[in-house]
Amino acid sequence: QAFFNTYGEHYLLVGLTVASSLIGVVTFGTLAGSLLPFLLRRLGFDPASASAPFVATLVDVTGLIIYFTTASAILRGTLL
Repeated sequence: QAFFNTYGEHYLLVGLTVASSLIGVVTFGTLAGSLLPFLLRRLGFDPASASAPFVATLVDVTGLIIYFTTASAILRGTLL
């Protein structure tokens, strides 16, 4: 009972926001991690430069952008 009162009547929208942004972040992370070495090779760069720290940083920054964009689209007019 206490959990449902944390976000008031908008707890379903908050859950939808987190779930949909999680799907977007995981999808983007998978695509970026698998396609970035191929793209770098095609552009003439060393595909080994698409190492784990580079991909992790790219996915983390993009994940924040995906989350905040999703949150502003779903929660506009309710919690924002």
